[in-house]
Amino acid sequence: MRRRPARSLSQTKSDQALDRTLPAVVCSFLMKTLEDRQSQIKTAFERNQKALTLRPTLGRGTAVTRVRMVDGLTCEVEEGPWKIVADMGEKSGGCNGGPNPGFLGRAALGSCLAVGYVLWAAKRDLPLISLEVEVQADYDSRSYHGIGEAKPGYQQVRYVVRIESPAAEEEIRAVLDEADAHSDYLAVFARPQEVRREVEIVESRQT
Repeated sequence: MRRRPARSLSQTKSDQALDRTLPAVVCSFLMKTLEDRQSQIKTAFERNQKALTLRPTLGRGTAVTRVRMVDGLTCEVEEGPWKIVADMGEKSGGCNGGPNPGFLGRAALGSCLAVGYVLWAAKRDLPLISLEVEVQADYDSRSYHGIGEAKPGYQQVRYVVRIESPAAEEEIRAVLDEADAHSDYLAVFARPQEVRREVEIVESRQT
């Protein structure tokens, strides 16, 4: 068995000093990186604000997402360069090949909120160390199966924001409130939207 060489007292003290210094160095580096990232976000956000103020029509458009059934309940969802798969679990008759629509809807809300908080924190120079949004949704799947008088949709949706910042609590809450007031998907969930259905009957290729 090989023996490790003995370490001198000076080496030990040097290593101990390094152990105490390294976390502070890493923390300083991470804080600097976060500050740089927030600065980039703030610059982009304010540039877009200026452009939209000068030309409001730049902010108007129509997003088009296509969903195709590919196998049973498995869907291929595509928009621009992005493509994902949605499916139902095996208990619901699917193949569990991807997240279900409920997951994607809650993810849309949670990620929209998180992005908004980061944007407005950068805009208001509020330092962020960490941020997490948890979406909780109460459902009754009887409505999905046409059973009883249960209504489709969620009975209640809640979101919990866990945020780490050296800023004062009132400053944090002010930024969160401002971001919520401008959140697209919070508005989609919180107020009725005009929804229209169009049907296009495609001639069958089977003979």
